[in-house]
Parts: sequence; structure tokens; C-alpha cells
Amino acid sequence: MYWFYLLIAGIFEIAWAIGMKLSDGFSNVTISILTVVGMILSFYFLSLALKNIPLGTAYAVWTGIGTIGTVILGILLFKEPVTVMRIVCITFIISGITGLKFL
Repeated sequence: MYWFYLLIAGIFEIAWAIGMKLSDGFSNVTISILTVVGMILSFYFLSLALKNIPLGTAYAVWTGIGTIGTVILGILLFKEPVTVMRIVCITFIISGITGLKFL
């Protein structure tokens, strides 16, 4: 269950990162509120996961999920470039997260 909480926390991290981009420097009030709610929920689910998962592992997985998700959504939503190096780096992050999950 704790790994599920961590996954949810990572998804909310992706949501608030995208929300920050869409909020236009927090000038769009509605998106800004949703972004802050996403932040709170992300931290809440991370705190639940930390009850059972070691801090270093949970933090690395949480930020890894956020990183991978924002890179993918940046490519899909904001037409950010797809390069070989970006794909290689994402692959390394996925390998690291997978390794930490099974330690």
C-alpha cells in the first residue's frame, strides 16, 4: 500500500509541475489554486509512504516519477524537443527507480 501512496504522490507532483507551467507565473488564479492543491496532495501522499519506505528511497522514487512524467508531458503538451540524450537519461532514471523499488 505504501508504494501505491508513493505512486499517487508522484502523479500529483507531475500535476503540480505542469500546473506551475500553465499558471503563467501564478497569474492564472484557477490554475494556481489547483497547482497548490496538487502540491499539498503530493506531500500528503509522500508523507504516508514515508511511514514504511526509507526516506532516501521514497524521495528518489518520488522525484523520479515527477521527472519522467514532466519530461513526457513536456514533450506531448508543450512540444519540447525529443533527443537521444533525453531518452537515455530517462532510461537511467527508470533503471534507478526500478532498482530502488526492489532493494
